[in-house]
Amino acid sequence: MKHVRLIRHGESAANAGEPTRDHASIPLTAKGLEQAHQVAGSFTRAPELVVASPFLRAQATASATTSLYPAAALETWPIQEFTYLAPARCVGTTLAQRRGWVEAYWRRSDPAFIDGEGAESFHDFVTRAQVFLDRLADHEATNIVVFSHGQFMNAVAWLLECTPEVQGGPPMSDWRDFDIENHISNGCGFSLSRCAGDAAWTLRRYD
Repeated sequence: MKHVRLIRHGESAANAGEPTRDHASIPLTAKGLEQAHQVAGSFTRAPELVVASPFLRAQATASATTSLYPAAALETWPIQEFTYLAPARCVGTTLAQRRGWVEAYWRRSDPAFIDGEGAESFHDFVTRAQVFLDRLADHEATNIVVFSHGQFMNAVAWLLECTPEVQGGPPMSDWRDFDIENHISNGCGFSLSRCAGDAAWTLRRYD
């Protein structure tokens, strides 16, 4: 049996409404650091493998767990948040200030659209989520903890629970509704399990 626990990073400066310079280097707040330590203390057995997004807030959240379980292998995978707005125009802005750009992006509903340098298309984002699931299935570790981001985690859940037809253009509005309805709080997430020979993962949500 393979067991994977996916956890959203602790509260970040952006989550707290602070302006940030870029998507990748947003730090945790004091509350976020506390949440990271709470997560680390919640495991009933030591993980074999800890996987983290390359973004600072996920790495910082993971470090609380790797400090408590130093024997666990640590790997950085491309499971970062969906960067659909060009980073250059977001420098120094808050979530509230970006709201209009966000709404315009989702109204456009073009899965192939790339907003600018450093951004990715919705199609590429969903493809990353599928590649992640394939990599999990192939990995030799059976007890894995993953520190990622809310939208990426909901892309994974959407693929498993809704089995969308991604080829030829993902239904962006469907995913957007799914993401809003299944908001993942900081330090929370869900687990995946799969027995050898199973065709699919079993997803269980928790708070």
